[in-house]
Amino acid sequence: MAYTTIDDPSAHFQTKIWTGTGSSNALTNDGNSDLQPDLLWIKNHDETENHLLFDSTRGVTLKLYVDVSNPENSSSSGNFLSAFGSDGFTVVSDTAANGTDDGMVAYQWKANGGTRTTNTENGNNPAGGYQANTTAGFSIVDYVGTGAAGTMAHGLGAVPHLMIARNREGYANWLVYHHKNTSAPETDYLLLDTNAATADDATYWNDTAPTSSVFTINDSDYVNKDADEHIAYLWTEIQGYSKFGSYIGNGNADGPFVYTGFKPAWFLMKPTIEENWRMYDNKRDPYNVMQRQLYPASTGVDAPDSARSIDFLSNGFKIRASHAGINQDGITNVYMAFAEAPFVTSGGVPCTAR
Repeated sequence: MAYTTIDDPSAHFQTKIWTGTGSSNALTNDGNSDLQPDLLWIKNHDETENHLLFDSTRGVTLKLYVDVSNPENSSSSGNFLSAFGSDGFTVVSDTAANGTDDGMVAYQWKANGGTRTTNTENGNNPAGGYQANTTAGFSIVDYVGTGAAGTMAHGLGAVPHLMIARNREGYANWLVYHHKNTSAPETDYLLLDTNAATADDATYWNDTAPTSSVFTINDSDYVNKDADEHIAYLWTEIQGYSKFGSYIGNGNADGPFVYTGFKPAWFLMKPTIEENWRMYDNKRDPYNVMQRQLYPASTGVDAPDSARSIDFLSNGFKIRASHAGINQDGITNVYMAFAEAPFVTSGGVPCTAR
């Protein structure tokens, strides 16, 4: 088997940093490949502003916040995002999306260019659709809830390892399924917009593991309220490009090394106890040791924090702190990571360390 099927991760995921202008700003990505984003996560990391989520299924005028449970909000006035470009995107004037002289960051994933496969309602299975990038293992699924347990097609052609879903119309948390959360992850959940510990509740995933064709939702208003519109983002691991794993903390500043099979570009983690999600990337923090974190459940800025530091390596990451938020002894920490470069390309060429 080849080391990877994705020699250039920038064709499917990129991070963009820029200094905000406070006015319309067409941004071009700087990866090796052009990337037209289908999922866009924006944060002003110099100011206490919300994390913003846009996607090409819902369109540029509809935003969701990562860090609060507010319903989807229309930005039809054009103050946030005005376009997904062929290799980037255009932000406008709002401080959260393009604050004047502020440090800004955006994370971008490619799905299917906004082209959806539609599904009609079938019994309790909701009507909706998906746009899937099977090469990179990413799918955006939209559906109208039924209020009863049912399944939704995702188009990945492989079992999802991570699912993030919520009700767009009501006040609702972001529900997270992670296949390494517990020994029976389909019975449990995490919340992306809070620091809550892993909990058990069958009303979300119906205690049913996802398959290579569908995922199951139960009757919770957060993921399946009758007649409300919902959104879900799903990923499956691709060797040398993405990893959705876990590690056990050792409570030592010489923390665990975790093999991913690639040099990370982006890393999100959370202990399964009551602790924050933490997010790192190779653009805001281009050198080891990395100390600049963002918190998906918080509007906070990314001031360096040596108590929760890590290294990105050519083949994984290394925990460099003993703090309970990243390395408590005996505690499981789940993570998701995307590559800057595979450890070894399909042609057998190894990548260099940072």
